[in-house]
Amino acid sequence: MANRPQRRDFLSYSLALALPLATQPAAAQTPAAWPSKNIKIWVPNPAGGSADMFPRWIAEALAAKLGQVVVVDNKPGAAGNIAAEYIYNAEPDGYTLMAAPPPSLSINVSLYPKLNYDPAKFTPITILCMVPNALMVHPSVPANTVQELIQYAKANPDKLSYASQGNGSTSHLTAELFKQKTGVRMVHVPYRGDAPAMADLLAGHVHLMFGNVTQATSHLRTGKLKMLAVTSNKRQSQLPQVPAMQEIVPGVIAVTWFAVVAPPKTPPAIAQKLSTAMAEVLRSPDIARRFAEVGAEPVGNTPEELAQWMREDTERWRQVIKTGGVTID
Repeated sequence: MANRPQRRDFLSYSLALALPLATQPAAAQTPAAWPSKNIKIWVPNPAGGSADMFPRWIAEALAAKLGQVVVVDNKPGAAGNIAAEYIYNAEPDGYTLMAAPPPSLSINVSLYPKLNYDPAKFTPITILCMVPNALMVHPSVPANTVQELIQYAKANPDKLSYASQGNGSTSHLTAELFKQKTGVRMVHVPYRGDAPAMADLLAGHVHLMFGNVTQATSHLRTGKLKMLAVTSNKRQSQLPQVPAMQEIVPGVIAVTWFAVVAPPKTPPAIAQKLSTAMAEVLRSPDIARRFAEVGAEPVGNTPEELAQWMREDTERWRQVIKTGGVTID
C-alpha cells in the first residue's frame, strides 16, 4: 500500500515525458520523409473551368514524380475566399494545397473589408501558368481595332456595355484599367461566372468583354467575335495577327495566373520540393503542348519568385480598385 503514491508519481512523470513526444510531427511529416501519403489540391472554382483544368493536367505526372497520389478537388464560393480560408487553417504539412487564380491571392484583400485569412502569409509554391486576357468585341460594334474602339467609345459615352465574371473579377478590373488609361466611359454588366457572360456577349446583349484568351480563340475563328488585342506585354505566338494592348495603350497589362500555395508555416524544404517537381512537370513536352494549345504559358517559377509576383500583383490591383472606386456586390 505504501508504494502506490510512488507508482502514481512515476506514472505522472512518465506521461509528462511522453506527451511532448506524442505531439511532435510524425517522421513522415518531416521534410526529409515527405511525401508519405496522398496530396490534395483544392481549387476555389467550380469544376470545368481553366482554374480546375490546369492542376488536373499536371496531377498525374506530379504523382509519378512524388510517388504519391495527387487528388484535385473543388471548394468554390465567395470569390475564392471559402477555399482560401480552409487552406489557411489547414495543417502545414505539405499534403493540403490550393491552386488558384488571382482573386483569393491578390485581389480580394483590396475588395473585402475583412478576410479571415492573410494572402501574404500563404506559403508560395509556384505559378503553373499565365493566360492573357483578350479584348473580345461583338461583331455589331463598329470597330475593328483598339484605336477605333476608343474613338467610338469617346464619341458615344456610356453607350457600350462590357461584361465580366462579376464585380472585382479579373475581367472587371482589366476593363477598369483600360477605362482609366484611355478615359472612355462604358457600362459594366457583371455576371456570375464566365459562362453566362460569354453567352450574352455572343448573343450581342453586351458589346465587349476582357475575357480569357482561351475562351476567345474558337469564337475568333468562327467570326462570332472580334479579338482586338491581348493584354499580355507581347503578342501571343498562336495569335500573331492580334496586337498586344501594350502596343496601343501602354500600361494595360493583365494576365490571369494560376498559382499553387500551401498553408502558412509549411516547411520551406517541402515547398521547394513541390516547386521543383511542378516545374519539371511543366517543362515536359506533353504538358507544355497541352498548355500552349489553349493559349497558356507554363511557368514553374520558384517560391521566392511567386511571393514577389503576388506582392506586385496585389499592389497593381489595389491601385486600380482604389482609383476606380470598385466595390463588390
